[in-house]
Amino acid sequence: MGIAAYGVTHVLIAWLALQIAFGQNERADQTGAFQAIAEGTGGKILLWVLVVGFVAACLWRLEQAIWGYSYVDDKKKQIREKGSSAAKAVLFAVLAFLAGRTASGGGSSGQQQQATAGVLGMPGGTFLVGLVALIIVGLGVYKIVRGWKRKFTEDMDLPSDRKARQAAVRSGQVGYIGRGVVTIIIGVLVGLAAVNHDPNEAGGIDAALKTLATQPFGPYLLILVALGFLAFGVFCAFDARYHRV
Repeated sequence: MGIAAYGVTHVLIAWLALQIAFGQNERADQTGAFQAIAEGTGGKILLWVLVVGFVAACLWRLEQAIWGYSYVDDKKKQIREKGSSAAKAVLFAVLAFLAGRTASGGGSSGQQQQATAGVLGMPGGTFLVGLVALIIVGLGVYKIVRGWKRKFTEDMDLPSDRKARQAAVRSGQVGYIGRGVVTIIIGVLVGLAAVNHDPNEAGGIDAALKTLATQPFGPYLLILVALGFLAFGVFCAFDARYHRV
């Protein structure tokens, strides 16, 4: 349920990104996706279904972080996988909170800029924000490499049908690479906030996509990134079915 809900979120972000590419001023991030759901018929009911899915995924990832990956023989790799699951448990908890808040009628107030402003105001804050920017860029590179080398298949029991297996692998590759590109752009924006000491330059997925849209050939690049998010949404459908548990 959780992985499927994650896929739905990425499909909606892809749709919102396409609207930005064609000149509309939509909010293309998780909150924007949830707001788009809330505006539809029965949207709040669907949002609560997503909340249940995200909570389920959070609990599952937490279980994996504590007791999982017994099939991994390499102890160092097992520790890395458990650490990754712990981070994903936090991610799904945040998504559950955002979806629940939207379903309850709450909005967003630019938490990332507020957090960046708070850190910049601390002693050594510029260095800390710059360090976070480098970590985010590194995470983006990691996603691209993970997609290119098909590392995500290590946690899946892929379908025996050749066409289904190829669809799962290709959608995963395109999806991870697309998400990696956007993550790198987010890291660059956070880095610029550190260099210019301006928290307003920091932003998440929405800011990254809108920055991309303003570049030469930006709408075309944005369409490619949107296709990457769409591919990841498709991959999540396979992952929900074939993820090794």
